[in-house]
Amino acid sequence: MTSERLTPSASEVPDPEDRTRLRIEEFRKRRPRLVDDVVTMAHGAGGKSSAALVDHVFVEAFRNPLLEELGDGALLRLPTGERLAFSTDSYVVQPLEFPGGSIAELAVNGTVNDLAVSGAVPQWISAAFVIEEGFPIDRLTQIARQMRVAADAAGVQVVTGDTKVVPHGAADGLYVTTAGVGVVPAGRELSMESVRPGDRVVVSGTIADHGMAVMLARGNLDIEADIASDSMPVNALVEGLLAAAPGTRWMRDATRGGLGTVCNELAQAVGLGVVIDEGLLPIDPTVLGCCDMLGIDPVHVANEGKFVAVVPAEETEAAVAALRSRAGGGQAAVIGEVLAEPAGIVAMRTPFGGTRIVDMLVGDPLPRIC
Repeated sequence: MTSERLTPSASEVPDPEDRTRLRIEEFRKRRPRLVDDVVTMAHGAGGKSSAALVDHVFVEAFRNPLLEELGDGALLRLPTGERLAFSTDSYVVQPLEFPGGSIAELAVNGTVNDLAVSGAVPQWISAAFVIEEGFPIDRLTQIARQMRVAADAAGVQVVTGDTKVVPHGAADGLYVTTAGVGVVPAGRELSMESVRPGDRVVVSGTIADHGMAVMLARGNLDIEADIASDSMPVNALVEGLLAAAPGTRWMRDATRGGLGTVCNELAQAVGLGVVIDEGLLPIDPTVLGCCDMLGIDPVHVANEGKFVAVVPAEETEAAVAALRSRAGGGQAAVIGEVLAEPAGIVAMRTPFGGTRIVDMLVGDPLPRIC
């Protein structure tokens, strides 16, 4: 008896759109497998272990078309035809305050940014607090006020929330969960599926600032450096980019797992190659020096105020100019391009003329950074 393959490969399907859809499905099946028996810190780092945990536990349990997009936010269509973006995130950073920010700013900016790169205009957020018994009321009040300032700066309102108190020792001081809703303007379409060979990869500013700032703030490394987190809302930058480059294909904020993991998620999902030029990466020299000393690749270090965009080649110049003209986008740069080959792979051109593969983040070199 011979076996018959019921699903054709992408190369056997004549229609280009059908080929693209099948290729996407083929590459999504290649996401990392869950091989662990217990949860480890690596499962929270945003790399291969995180992807495996999400795919095999949560996507499997809650499977539906909206969830399976695995975007920064779910895009919801109302009966009236209007579209909303809905996102949620939890913040467990330690220490609670660090150069350039605190858990308060992260909690607001992280959700605002997830909505913004989904193509939405952020409007409202919720805030839920898990507070450890013994946490100082004065400090909690300060954090709430900092969140209000961050919300005002981002143009959103905190409209609902919740508090829970747990016994001393059951939490690490304070955990914050925020969820947000934004409105997607009519006619705005961003998706991985629209990415094409020849498109350019743009980053909105310097990378790796946040992860290294938090790492050094813990004080358990004998390194002194003037590094501050890049925590900020990117919604104004996103709107400026989309106004200047309306053909922008797709965006993602490069938080856990960093730039390298974001590019891998794109390459694997659409079955195209992403080639990055190492010499074009905007990295603060002090941040790069610290990464070198610690043996950490900066493309895998988290950011909290930067995003990656894929832009048509003919709109790249306008996109970068628009970003550089706005606060927080002064170091925006074109860092690479999308190619047909190597399919599903992220490659880095080095300054020495060589090429290396950039994989998704493996392990957890910087735990608890957001």
